[in-house]
Amino acid sequence: MATHDQLRSLVKSHAEGDNSQFYAVTMQLAAKAARGGQSKFAQELRGMVNELRQDAKVAPSVPSVVPIAKPKGELSSLMAVTYPDSRLGALVLTSELRERLDQVLHEQRQRDVLAKYGLNPASRLLLTGAPGTGKTSTAHAIAGELSLPLFSIRLDSLLTKFMGESAAKLRLVFDALAETRGVYLFDEVDALGGNRAAPNDVGEIRRVLNSFLQFLEEDSSESIIVAATNYPKLLDKALFRRFDRMLEFGLPADTDIEAIIKNRLATFSLSNLSWKRIVPVAHGLSHAEITTAAENAAKITLLDSRTRIRTDDLIDALEERLRIVEG
Repeated sequence: MATHDQLRSLVKSHAEGDNSQFYAVTMQLAAKAARGGQSKFAQELRGMVNELRQDAKVAPSVPSVVPIAKPKGELSSLMAVTYPDSRLGALVLTSELRERLDQVLHEQRQRDVLAKYGLNPASRLLLTGAPGTGKTSTAHAIAGELSLPLFSIRLDSLLTKFMGESAAKLRLVFDALAETRGVYLFDEVDALGGNRAAPNDVGEIRRVLNSFLQFLEEDSSESIIVAATNYPKLLDKALFRRFDRMLEFGLPADTDIEAIIKNRLATFSLSNLSWKRIVPVAHGLSHAEITTAAENAAKITLLDSRTRIRTDDLIDALEERLRIVEG
């Protein structure tokens, strides 16, 4: 059944002649019907929308990104938009993690096939792991692989101390999410989805979490929600059930360490490097920290008018990052 908000949105968009919103809400209803086992009714709704779009000479592709790429009013402070061109192949991932991400992309690309049988592609992803292990980069790569815009939610602007205001802002984000297909990144989501049983919990944060859980449950858009956290143990248990996939990012293994360095220093000569000396030094560093160390070694090389990276320079750079990380 359609929610009251969806019915109001349908009537309002029809009255205002807002075809894009009318189509978006109708497709939400179709997706909800498909999830409820009403596949025939869902197909009829989708067919009606496609016919209306053709009659109006509107391409039956994803909605325009203009309303969100150039947000007006309060929405402009709640999200930033980018158009990534990165790919998963450029990331150093474990084979298991890569397979799971490939499956998500495959489902998204074959969403029409799944819809015929009342199924929906994985569209809500929870990424967990230490800082710098590739969570945010993965969100960018998903957007790049699917040629979708990436909307990064600004939680510092979303969360306020005033009762009800944060939930209202969150509603704006989910309205935008339904209107424009894209990848929506909630980074450091533990600030939004913290455990309601925590001793330092406050009423407003609890209300925001309850709203977030409700919006996730009701979401039937074609957008992809990516939530990332460095501290999964801080999340409320109810939040985990709202996500289709939970993907864990760990520190790089020995082969990954070598791959990260080679990827970043691909334009330099590395034939003389002693990996047996270099790799052990990088233990305990994240992907991002190893990349930074490689860049620092590259700067030393270039300023010395060389093109060949020295093992000692790379080790020194890695040790420096370790001192910073370990405090």
